Amino acid sequence: MPSNRRGRPLTTAFFLLIAAYIFLFQLPFIHFPWSHLRKPIPVINHDARKDNIHLTDARQIYPIKSTIELPTSPSPLPRVQHEFEPESRFERKERLHRQRVVKQEFLHAWNGYKDHAWLRDEVNPVSGKFEDSFSGWGATLVDSLDTLIIMGLDDELELALEALEQIDFTTTFSSEVNVFEIIIRYMGGLIGAHDLTNGKYPILLQKAQELGDMIYHAFDTHNHMPQMRWKWSRSAIGQSIEPMRNTNLAELGSLTLEFTRLTQLTGNPKYYDAVQRITNELDKSQMKTSIPGLWPVSIDAMRLDFTGSEFSIGGCADSTYEYLPKEHIILGAQTDQYEKMYIRALDAIKHNLLFRAVTQDEEKKILFTGDLKVDRRHGNIIQHSSDHLKCFLGGTVGLAAKIFNRPQDLTIARGLTDGCIWAYDSMPTGIMPESFLYTPCEEMDECPWDEKRWYESILRQPLKQKKDLQEAQQIIASEGVPPGMGTAQNTAYKLRPEALESVFYMYRITGDKSYQDAAWRMFQNIEKSTRTKYGHSSIEDVRDPISNMEDKMESYWLAETLKYLYLIFSEPDVVSLDEYVLSTEAHPFKRTSGFI
Repeated sequence: MPSNRRGRPLTTAFFLLIAAYIFLFQLPFIHFPWSHLRKPIPVINHDARKDNIHLTDARQIYPIKSTIELPTSPSPLPRVQHEFEPESRFERKERLHRQRVVKQEFLHAWNGYKDHAWLRDEVNPVSGKFEDSFSGWGATLVDSLDTLIIMGLDDELELALEALEQIDFTTTFSSEVNVFEIIIRYMGGLIGAHDLTNGKYPILLQKAQELGDMIYHAFDTHNHMPQMRWKWSRSAIGQSIEPMRNTNLAELGSLTLEFTRLTQLTGNPKYYDAVQRITNELDKSQMKTSIPGLWPVSIDAMRLDFTGSEFSIGGCADSTYEYLPKEHIILGAQTDQYEKMYIRALDAIKHNLLFRAVTQDEEKKILFTGDLKVDRRHGNIIQHSSDHLKCFLGGTVGLAAKIFNRPQDLTIARGLTDGCIWAYDSMPTGIMPESFLYTPCEEMDECPWDEKRWYESILRQPLKQKKDLQEAQQIIASEGVPPGMGTAQNTAYKLRPEALESVFYMYRITGDKSYQDAAWRMFQNIEKSTRTKYGHSSIEDVRDPISNMEDKMESYWLAETLKYLYLIFSEPDVVSLDEYVLSTEAHPFKRTSGFI
């Protein structure tokens, strides 16, 4: 029989070519220099009102008479990041694998947005429809710009920058503009992308200033406090506006970082002046509230009335406290105002809101904060309730402990971060609920597991009879309550980043690689429960492994949650905390000073 030696190499070569083709072109996260991405087609909102009003030549009704100038001589600050030792070959391989998987999930969500909601605010990840939740300027596109840069998705970035040309920040179909959300998502996204690329793309700063000039009109009130749900068309046609009688603390106090950085980049002092006026009012009132050191959740911005009775560091309050150390950093420690305000606030939090939770893991000091309502007649009422939005606090306390040289506070930072990790690990899906009750310890230092105390916290009353015990056990069984946790007040998961945010900070600050493992567990569980055809969706019930989906994917999923995950598995010098300060929407702003 004649030999078939020539045929075999040809067959082998053919199969090798096929294998190479599959490998090269099926990887979703690799872009090759010869590739040409198809331009996405902008999705038109046919229900939007067609207005011809543009806010371009509006006059100031209450012009500023004397501008507060930006400090311009920054000082070095203490180092924030841990000095990491070289990783082993195995550690590097595992870290890069995790990073690639996170990037793949980002691209899955980004492509869902790009294909079905381009230049709209959000894609509905289950139905493939879209929403315009934030004035219709393409919130997901702008919010994700710096994530594209960090992940090295240069081709996608070019598409986004080209689309940015089509966004007109001088007009919107929305009757009201949510000033807080617009600043943190849009302005933050533009500035973060500008700073990461060292000003390579002029359009980023150009659009940030265009937006800043528009939003600046929301501050044109009799006391220069912004109208947070701004009726922008009134300003456009020369009518006056007033601050809101019911303004939440987070919205009013969380504009400093973005506006300060915009002044630093443009040289125009008006942006810094606008937010520093708010800070000065917060400073004056801080020790005069019902709980000195803390501000009430609701503020009358029209009358500058800080006499509200409800106090929390959760939703509607959170980022005001977060921005105290961060504004100190972006200003390069040129004033001690923000440091003093932070220390007052933390002392008040420790005295009034901080609790250790009763858990079966007695070795860890699991910490949460509660909510307080001042009642002059019956005494203050504490609710031992935690929510996902409060999970930012561990990272903020850790960052401030380094910046303000308060190493004793790192124990609190770790306890708060561990509390949120515990809440994730305790649930059947491995995902923390939006809000839940917990069982407080009697003492901070000694807290043995106490099943009776747990039952009583479930019932919210002492165990007096056998039927009380049976009732508590029935609630635990029917509602799937894990040991130590109380009932869930809101069982949803809204793709929130705050727990992973604190994990990121504590990993970068301490170098403890157990935080990487915790982040990987959290990510895998989130991905398993939330992945959809067009992205990832909020879910209704973290107790249910096959929970209903809410068909909602906010822009912060790509701007924050997946970014924090990617950075946890990146080299420590990628967006180093000694070079950047991250906004409340995780946008990296270049620091004006180095470190000691």
